[in-house]
Amino acid sequence: MGLETKLVQKMGQSLLMTPQLQQAIKLLQLGRLEYKEAIERELLENPMLEEAREEQETHSLPAPDADSNVSPTVTAPLTNGTADERPSDANQTEPKADWEDYYDSFTDYEGTAGAKGITQYDDRQPPEVVATIADSLEQHLLEQVRMYDFSMRDSVIAQNIAGNLTRDGLLECTHEELAVMCNCPVEDVNAVADVMRFFDPIGCCTLSLRECLTTQLEARGLANGLEARIIALHTEKLEKRKFESIAKAEGVTLEEIAAAMNTIRSLEPRPGRPYSGDSTRYVIPDAYVQKIGDEWVVVLNEDGLPKIRVNPFYSSMLKAPAGDAASHKAYFTERLRAASWLIKSIHQRQQTIYRVTESIMKFQRNFLENGVEGLRPLVLKDVAEDIEMHESTVSRVTSEKYVHTPRGVFELKFFFTSGIKTDGGSDISSSAVKDRIKAIIAAESPQNPVSDQHIVDLLKQDKIDIARRTIAKYRETLGIPPSSHRKQYF
Repeated sequence: MGLETKLVQKMGQSLLMTPQLQQAIKLLQLGRLEYKEAIERELLENPMLEEAREEQETHSLPAPDADSNVSPTVTAPLTNGTADERPSDANQTEPKADWEDYYDSFTDYEGTAGAKGITQYDDRQPPEVVATIADSLEQHLLEQVRMYDFSMRDSVIAQNIAGNLTRDGLLECTHEELAVMCNCPVEDVNAVADVMRFFDPIGCCTLSLRECLTTQLEARGLANGLEARIIALHTEKLEKRKFESIAKAEGVTLEEIAAAMNTIRSLEPRPGRPYSGDSTRYVIPDAYVQKIGDEWVVVLNEDGLPKIRVNPFYSSMLKAPAGDAASHKAYFTERLRAASWLIKSIHQRQQTIYRVTESIMKFQRNFLENGVEGLRPLVLKDVAEDIEMHESTVSRVTSEKYVHTPRGVFELKFFFTSGIKTDGGSDISSSAVKDRIKAIIAAESPQNPVSDQHIVDLLKQDKIDIARRTIAKYRETLGIPPSSHRKQYF
């Protein structure tokens, strides 16, 4: 068989995703912040798009007529008399406006003379509206290093120590490795680290949690106290809460152990926590659910989102005669097609979010009325069949989308939960079971916490038959420790 290159035509069917369809799917699964950024990026890249801003009242001067040679003038307001009492002499000039007074009425900033006689004004925001950026742990330590009387070599060592800390403030490398980095003896690193562990926050720049807590006790003058001995010698027993064994080993009473434990609880195991840089994330809901009369109504939240439209100036260029800018028509036609498809995709996205949210709230009406206890089992297939869409579309819509309800702000995925059969034959949501477990543990006695098996027995009284291992799994999901760790001995 010979090897040759030739063209062959054949018929076939295949599923292809056009760039326009890919764009629509991508917009559908974006969260609110990413969606806003994508629209703003399209506004920058596509000249056929512009942001449709609301008309605002302006007090600008009227534009002169095209045929008139008279320039616009500023008329001073009348202070005495009426318009009929004004002088009728056409040659009399209008009083000039005092622009300095006019400007001073709008600003209180003090000007500073700049180069070439240009006046510059400080347009910085007031301190109360400027978002402050907290210093990192490294920056906070370096400021103290500069204030301490370190030698040049010790300053280099201190800088390397501050730059090799974990988020908790502990060293993530050994002193030997730091000595290799700084090309100095290990003893110098030990001396600098011994000073820096008492920098603010106390306990940072240490190699272990035990050294971190011991440093904090040493700063309080408790280096030789019972608390230091418990941390140094009985860490494993402390983790297992074997307080009686610790008291027997130290030859002290349980009351003394209780006092030492109160001091240990006041220590900070993660001294770098205040400088971790974690900030509160504020969620803006994509939709609101409100009760009007006896009906629950879904309203989309479009505040803060850019509203776009086709730029009328560039679109008018497509209607120009063939001789005018004919070379640019192909480009503007392609950009107009992309702009039209984007606007269509945005409308489709908003409509899909509305339909999915409305369907979810229809299924979870009992939740809106009674809270988490009324949450019913729900899967993507139920919503997809209700609104006649594919499950993958519903999954994309519910990703990173939030709804504001009278019960709080929830992600749309929160309303999809598995079901558990009750003895009565009905289904109950797993989220409702978790809420009951949380309520049972919240009402327990600190000295006698309820066990997982006791929770099983309590739920059986409500005709909810559930295994103990499932209770343990739900409890771990809620971040609740076992009963042996929740018990308070003192």
